[in-house]
Amino acid sequence: MPRSYLFVPGRMPDRFTKAAASGADEIILDLEDAVGPETKDEAREHVVGWFASGGGGVVRINGMESPWFDADLDALADCAASAVMVPKATPDSLSAVAERLPGRDLVALIETAEGLAELRNTVALRGVTRLAFGNLDFGADARIPGSGPILDPARFEIVLASRLGGLAQPIDGVTPELRDHAIIASDVARSRALGFGGKLCIHPDQIAATNAAFTPTQEERDWASRVITTLDEANGSAVQVDGKMVDRPVIERARQILAAVGRDPA
Repeated sequence: MPRSYLFVPGRMPDRFTKAAASGADEIILDLEDAVGPETKDEAREHVVGWFASGGGGVVRINGMESPWFDADLDALADCAASAVMVPKATPDSLSAVAERLPGRDLVALIETAEGLAELRNTVALRGVTRLAFGNLDFGADARIPGSGPILDPARFEIVLASRLGGLAQPIDGVTPELRDHAIIASDVARSRALGFGGKLCIHPDQIAATNAAFTPTQEERDWASRVITTLDEANGSAVQVDGKMVDRPVIERARQILAAVGRDPA
């Protein structure tokens, strides 16, 4: 499951290769916010050319309310994008994309009060594989000044809806501070504690901290291994690990940690 998603403007093809080599788990070729009206067509051509040459990544299209929505979908019909990110996602906009691009994975970017209110319907839609939080746009739309902890109630709703819909853990929004590693690390730690599994990045300097924070530490891996090993040796008897009783939630958490690092927890 990708942990870090790095935005790269669709109008800057010279950055595509650099972004792909940045260490980000996925890159997002952006046709929306990072591209002005006068360069939309040019950016679309650059993105199509990137995929034609064997490049990969997610594409953030323009919103359904925009004059570029149809052209974006037409261009992506034959592109091998790993997923399409739908901005200001609602059931209506996601259904429209799914109809035009059948079989394509869709990342629903929750950026409005309406999008948050419709989450239970969104996670049940055909094609939607993951939710992402557009915290800056959401704050503006909801008239909430701030993009950090003040929006954690919305983050919790996104995590809960993802679980109820059987989706992968969602992707948290951006940290505006580009190079302040302490702030980035704090934001990602909070995201993980809330139940997110990834984060949107706007600068390569944010990637290492993001990947590290969403990767179980060696201490966590060792603990998880002790839990599973002790459980196996107990052969069904009640057990303790590190002085604490091991029950079903503890076992499930240990299995999740081992699965996250590619180890068979069975």
